[in-house]
Amino acid sequence: MEEKIIYEVLRVLEGKPLFLENHLRRMKNSFELINENFKITYDEISEKIKELIKSEKKVEGNIKITYSVNEKLLRIFFIEHSYPSSDMYKDGVKTILYFAERENPNAKIINTTFRERINNEIRDKNVYEAILVDSKGNITEGSRSNIFMVKDNILITSPLKKVLPGVTRGEVIEIALRNGIEVKEEEFKASDIGELDGMFISGTSPKILPISKVDNINFNINNDLIRKLIEEYNHEIDSYIKMH
Repeated sequence: MEEKIIYEVLRVLEGKPLFLENHLRRMKNSFELINENFKITYDEISEKIKELIKSEKKVEGNIKITYSVNEKLLRIFFIEHSYPSSDMYKDGVKTILYFAERENPNAKIINTTFRERINNEIRDKNVYEAILVDSKGNITEGSRSNIFMVKDNILITSPLKKVLPGVTRGEVIEIALRNGIEVKEEEFKASDIGELDGMFISGTSPKILPISKVDNINFNINNDLIRKLIEEYNHEIDSYIKMH
């Protein structure tokens, strides 16, 4: 029997697991997509994470929550993390287009073969991330992140049904709407990215990270809308930590 492992990766800052509620909501969704019962409570996870942070004496890092469907076993542990440097936030990062689709994009389930193929391409091309393109030529998401595009002061991202419902993705959309920024969740052709005013990555580790280049196409990493969202997202993190 093929082993199925549902997982979440969340970021810890100042000893606080960021947006834990949203991560567990997404984990519950992953369970439902494969017709498994979700019996893990917020209080149970929260307490285990507090114990882990205390025992490991770590107030910053990434924690992985895994649940083996076959073994009915929950694990929570710190993992190695790699956060973008200050130069990456200032200068943006290089990416490539990668023509591939996840088998079940809405569910966060480990797929080692898929991950290894993309990691090899990222390493060979010496880039930060690979942007996935589906069979219809539309941009969907990053291999380990969500992708946002900016055109005429409108924020564009792939429809939810096509991507992993990223926790940071959801925060970005909420922040944009609160700040009067129009958001469109719609398909966008990879062949048309030269028409965009900017692009960025969102995710647990990168937060909001400007894209400077996709293949041979350069982008303005100082787009006002992108810089505004970076500032507002960092404020959101500060507020969350103070409230918890």
